[in-house]
Amino acid sequence: MNRRRVLLLGVLIPATGLLSACGRSGQWAPGMVEIKWDRDVCTRCKMIISDRRFATEVCGGPDSVCHKFDDIGCAVNWLADQGWRDEATTRIFVADYEHPATQWLDARTAQFLPERSSPMGYNYAAVSAPQTGSLDFGELRNRLAKGRG
Repeated sequence: MNRRRVLLLGVLIPATGLLSACGRSGQWAPGMVEIKWDRDVCTRCKMIISDRRFATEVCGGPDSVCHKFDDIGCAVNWLADQGWRDEATTRIFVADYEHPATQWLDARTAQFLPERSSPMGYNYAAVSAPQTGSLDFGELRNRLAKGRG
């Protein structure tokens, strides 16, 4: 291998790794679209998504589009107006409160802890396993539908 080629490979390979690392911070569940922290806005309230502990993403509908939210309450209330909310193909991802921006949970199987100060004041945080006082997704939806936070 000639010296020029060695030098070129020595520069390009590390640069490629750095550039790809910059593009996707955090780990994303299969089917999710990357959330660009401090740039993307909530589909419902238009607030910038910055608190990684409460981020939510809903993917589905006729065009299988992913919608991003800053709070599970925004997602649940927005989804209530969508005719496709209960379809099997609709995916709802929530950040794991205990592992923000690195683990994503299926909202339908997650548990929600009340009284956690969230961006829009719905004050629920998603966790992977039941804990004292936690709610399942159905209970969370019922509470939010009745206007109780």
